[in-house]
Amino acid sequence: MSTKDYLKSDHDPTDKGLWFLPLGGAGEIGMNLNLYCCDGNWIIVDLGVSFNDYRMPGVEIILPDPMFIEERRDSLLGIVLTHAHEDHIGAVAYLWEKLRCPIYASPFTACFLRHKLSDIGKIDEIKIIEVNVSGKLTVGPFDIEFINLTHSIPEPNGLGISTSYGNILHTGDWKFDDNPLVGEVSDKKKLKGFGDKGVLALVGDSTNALTAGKSGSENEVRKTLLEIVNAAEGKVIVSCFASNLARIKSIIDAAHKNNREVALVGRSLWRIVKVARETGYLDESINLYEAEELSCLTSKNLLYICTGSQGEPRAALTRIAEGKHPDISLSEEDIVVFSSRIIPGNEKPIFALYNKLARLDVKIITSKTNMVHVSGHPAQEELNEMYKLIKPEISIPVHGEQIHLKSHLKIAQNCKVPNCILVENGMLTLLAPGVPGVKDQVFYGRMSWEGNRALPYQGTVLKERKKIHYNGAIFITIVIQKKPILLKDLKISVISLPLQADENEISNLESNIFNHLLSCGKEFILDDKNIVYNIKRLIKKKFYEYKIRPLVKLHIFRD
Repeated sequence: MSTKDYLKSDHDPTDKGLWFLPLGGAGEIGMNLNLYCCDGNWIIVDLGVSFNDYRMPGVEIILPDPMFIEERRDSLLGIVLTHAHEDHIGAVAYLWEKLRCPIYASPFTACFLRHKLSDIGKIDEIKIIEVNVSGKLTVGPFDIEFINLTHSIPEPNGLGISTSYGNILHTGDWKFDDNPLVGEVSDKKKLKGFGDKGVLALVGDSTNALTAGKSGSENEVRKTLLEIVNAAEGKVIVSCFASNLARIKSIIDAAHKNNREVALVGRSLWRIVKVARETGYLDESINLYEAEELSCLTSKNLLYICTGSQGEPRAALTRIAEGKHPDISLSEEDIVVFSSRIIPGNEKPIFALYNKLARLDVKIITSKTNMVHVSGHPAQEELNEMYKLIKPEISIPVHGEQIHLKSHLKIAQNCKVPNCILVENGMLTLLAPGVPGVKDQVFYGRMSWEGNRALPYQGTVLKERKKIHYNGAIFITIVIQKKPILLKDLKISVISLPLQADENEISNLESNIFNHLLSCGKEFILDDKNIVYNIKRLIKKKFYEYKIRPLVKLHIFRD
């Protein structure tokens, strides 16, 4: 079905005007895909992924469905990336084939993306145009200025987007930090200058809109990490988000000041370090090692930076906690520091990891007890300050779940923004001319990347996988003789069902279905649809007592 069939009214974004449309990241955290349209010309801002959705078994990488803009590819002028986090750039490699347009990014983001593309053999296929830090570009009717902000990765940019209908600030991910340790501080002078020109709309980060005060400084975390490492008697393991280069540098600094060598444990950490060295954000002379290279050192001379702060089952820290890492083991004199926050939805695997570590009697340090993490997103005071600098006519919160968006909206209202608009994915929003607001709901969706293809969330494959996960499956093979018509054989096999271990019960079920088909007569078994319908009814009745509805697959052979 075409996305045009989903439009609820006569509004069409190909008409004159300035429009905003999120297809990912509005009403959720992660998987950002934002569209702007000016007089029928489109740009995409960010194209990201999400991970590990517990609602869909076997799914690791989740993509926004770009069908809406794919159908308008002839009018798509480019993709502009705000920064190098996976939830903002991770889908480029998987979805670019559907979009085939230029990509614009700062040097660090471009370098990071090239490494990802090289890993999957697409480095020569996709055109990336570098934009200097604080640089400008023109894409059709959009004049875009990169405005330096602070986040937990180098070169995060707000986008000052100028059009004939007015100016937009798309913040990307950001915070205000006077001592970010890596990169420049947020350019408040440029923000104020952009605001003084008159801003039609601010489309902004809502992740921490529920948090009072300020987000905190990386410099405070640096001090705490130094104190922890200085007091440690045994090995120190610090787990953090691999993309947080400022945190990685603070950990390395704390280690070296205490005569400890540093090993990186996790492929994503080595990637960010390689990109940081190539772009000048990390000194080439800093020695970093693989874990196996430090096996000869004593515990007091070791520090490991590990992936796995979210309890990922295959990540380094989980393997260490389970005693499965070939080069790292823990004892009660050792310390494990979680220099990260708990991403909503990951509570269970993280606490399971805490318990595995507790069984080893190691000391566990988290942000609940020590200042070992600050967020890269703005808390309420920072949001207030941003609105005072920009003074927009319209506020559109994004990058958050419903509760975050509404909290952000309330802050904007308190800042006297005239038009505060709550949007979620698929809401086509008019910015100008006329009265701004949501005008249409268009198609949006999710996809899972598996192997070399994207599978729609509402497609048969993922629906059936989910059903098998929760309800099990039953496979029935029926053999029918053509001449004369005769029911010859019927066999059943099951997956994840209560009767799986009871051969007698399976045999009885086979007999019941076989006898039922015999009793229906020869005319009945001439029609496959009749057979399928009746058998599914019998299976539903059989498993009603278990309160499950297994996936039923029938194979009917006529010989």
